[in-house]
Amino acid sequence: MAVIAEPVTKPVSRFHFFLDRREVLELFLVAPAIIYVLLLVGLPLLLAVYYSVSAYTIYDPTWKFVGLENFVDILQNPTFTKTLANTFIFTFGSQLLGLVLGKFGAFLLLQPFPGRKLVRALIVLPFVIPVALATIAWRWIFDSLYSVINWTMIALGFMDRADAPNWLGDPTLAMLCIIIINAWRFFPFAVVIFLAGITAVPQDVIDAATVDGAGFWRRNYQIILPMILPIMTIGLIFGIVFTFTDLSIVFLLTMGGPGGDTSVLGFAGFQTGIVSGDVSHGAAISLFMLPVLLVVVILMLRFIRRREI
Repeated sequence: MAVIAEPVTKPVSRFHFFLDRREVLELFLVAPAIIYVLLLVGLPLLLAVYYSVSAYTIYDPTWKFVGLENFVDILQNPTFTKTLANTFIFTFGSQLLGLVLGKFGAFLLLQPFPGRKLVRALIVLPFVIPVALATIAWRWIFDSLYSVINWTMIALGFMDRADAPNWLGDPTLAMLCIIIINAWRFFPFAVVIFLAGITAVPQDVIDAATVDGAGFWRRNYQIILPMILPIMTIGLIFGIVFTFTDLSIVFLLTMGGPGGDTSVLGFAGFQTGIVSGDVSHGAAISLFMLPVLLVVVILMLRFIRRREI
């Protein structure tokens, strides 16, 4: 009589049961992202705080605690006040222009026309092109001698060569130039935000408004716009944070000129801390952006919460 051997069960590893626990598995999956954020954001932030309360410079690297003296110095500097005002003008001016252009661009892309898919693909080019190459191209467009805009206007007879504007030499025009370039960069993001928001509006609501006699403007500004306002606000938060801390356009186009009229906080912190070697004051200027952005983000999030209620 044959004897059937019973299968031998292998012992299960304790590590297997350890990973079966949901809270452990969640922590295990999220840990790489947390470590990455801590190394990328947390460590530089701690270093900035460390340098901002010291008298550390490249020429005198000995750490000496000075408290809030660096922050008092930059607040008493009239150049910093001007830089802070330029930052707000640059940030909110470019975001407003980008939102307006993005809204009209989204409405155009919602209309059926030949080549619409190609246009939707090309609309993301400002995101694809490196900011350095794009800014160099814009510098050629706004050049004092070879400006494409000036030569086109002269060729069409709208102005004389002597009356051609010096785009990067006039303070107002220079600020307008960097606002236009940043709005051009923000434009694809705004288009995507508006496309996502408008397509999420139920068609029944729009049809009911049309039946009730609402025209194009009333449908868009009294029905669609209030419904997509939370989505717009989220996109605007991202745009404000990225623009408020940006220095690439100013650095590559105007170097803060003319006379510091286009200098922003990011550029001022770089010039003070890296170029001039005053690391402590440069860190203080950079950290000044944190409470300002925190207040703006909190106010906008509270606005979204009220809209949802």
